[in-house]
Amino acid sequence: MSKSKNIRVGISMGDPNGIGGEIILKAFEDSRMLELYTPVIFGSTKLLTYYSRVFNLTTKFHGIQDASQAIEGRINVVRLIKEPFKVNWGSVQKEAGELSIKSLKSAVLALKNDLVDVLVTAPINKESIQSDEFNFPGHTDYLNQELEGDSLMFMVTPELKVGLLTDHVPLREVAQNIDSKLIKKKIGTIKESLRKDFKVARPKIAVLGINPHVGDNGTIGRDDQDSLIPALEELRVDGNIIFGPYAADSFFGNRKHLEFDAILASYHDQGLVPFKTLSFGRGVNFTAGLSHVRTSPDHGTGFDIAGKGIASPSSFISAIHTAADIFKNRKEYARLTEDVLKVNTRKRR
Repeated sequence: MSKSKNIRVGISMGDPNGIGGEIILKAFEDSRMLELYTPVIFGSTKLLTYYSRVFNLTTKFHGIQDASQAIEGRINVVRLIKEPFKVNWGSVQKEAGELSIKSLKSAVLALKNDLVDVLVTAPINKESIQSDEFNFPGHTDYLNQELEGDSLMFMVTPELKVGLLTDHVPLREVAQNIDSKLIKKKIGTIKESLRKDFKVARPKIAVLGINPHVGDNGTIGRDDQDSLIPALEELRVDGNIIFGPYAADSFFGNRKHLEFDAILASYHDQGLVPFKTLSFGRGVNFTAGLSHVRTSPDHGTGFDIAGKGIASPSSFISAIHTAADIFKNRKEYARLTEDVLKVNTRKRR
């Protein structure tokens, strides 16, 4: 673990043709950020210089060869490429995908080697990243392979937390991907994350139905009756505070989400549409359930506004703060649980 008093934030640059570079530099325009964090960006000083010039930013950064050379009080950039990269704003480009994956892989390696404390990823384009060496639909699946644990896509703000049973799965395949084992695993991950990452002692979790109106007792499909409802009943018997399944169409409109510590949605848009409607620009995409902390902003590459200088860094800044808070909460949780184990060991003696 780093001996630095600041939390070392590893940052992957995302797609260079999108808004990633802009929001990264804007996030650290406020020098007070460097009083809390030591950013380590994995990318290119030449590319960041280009962004600074295009967006008329005054952010200063410091080129290094390896994350171990990061200096507190500076924006450190690990030089992954020496040659210039020609930016084509808003374009899906193979070379852009290759650079974004090179940045991601380097940042994850540094995370695994404890050269950075947390990882914050700028958005990637899911089409340009595909190759023989990288065949994942997004960050979450790749991180699930590289880090220990079982990943959960967990969209979070201080007031609202939404996890997903299935994430980047075609809609026609959602129901066939959901079974009792998956339901129990995902709810277990949410419960553990709420305790360890967000200091919720007794998590209260709501679950949304798979089909419209939770299937209307089988009239609109039997997926809820055959898989979801029996699994939730078993979890309740084991003492979990689980409610639902609720009909998703009215759940957020009735403000039921305010009654729970987290909500588990069955599929991507069922959870992310209301989350982003309520929290866009403040929300954070957190990969829960893994051995290391990774967050990202709640938006994509922003190809439609790339190069215009109007991208807001607010969600990226929230992602940095959230990653740091979770990192500190985990350290405190580990200390408290270790103390409990020590006390129990002494009692047995």
